[in-house]
Amino acid sequence: MKKVVLYIAMSLDGYIADCKKSVNWIKGQDDSVEMQDTYSTFFDSISTVIMGKITYEQITKELSLGRWPYSGAITYVFTHDVSMTDTMDIKFTNANPCQLVNKLKTEIGKNIWICGGADVINQLMKEDLIDIFHISIIPVILGGGTKLFEETDDMINLELVNILNYNGIVEVVYERR
Repeated sequence: MKKVVLYIAMSLDGYIADCKKSVNWIKGQDDSVEMQDTYSTFFDSISTVIMGKITYEQITKELSLGRWPYSGAITYVFTHDVSMTDTMDIKFTNANPCQLVNKLKTEIGKNIWICGGADVINQLMKEDLIDIFHISIIPVILGGGTKLFEETDDMINLELVNILNYNGIVEVVYERR
């Protein structure tokens, strides 16, 4: 069965966007050092991308102007905006994220990437649907913004399966125990 993978960057203090909803702080400590590419290998392992509308807008308006960066995978964008039009690679939906992910897990294909936002991530976490947590910790303290994880009464036990550090960034990969 497919795995559901949260692959995301966060600040050292646990934020995935700053107070202005920007992610332009996601970089290493030295701009002159070439970044290690762990993304390409990861992207080859997925066939589906899941995100909320705010993440979609960050990608299209801030990170990848004029070019959809996830071609080759089907992207589901959760939104209540009925004016959004599907493309070959992008499906806009107001479905329940947990129900859609449960359905997608049973279909043939590669893993499912939870790309963002915090609301989608936390809904999936409440239903224990995330199998792998691949988190890049960026060497910055934002002090505020969009928290990756909201408060919960439910503890999730994890097992460390990989760690990598480069240019001040620490990538940790955990699986549910």
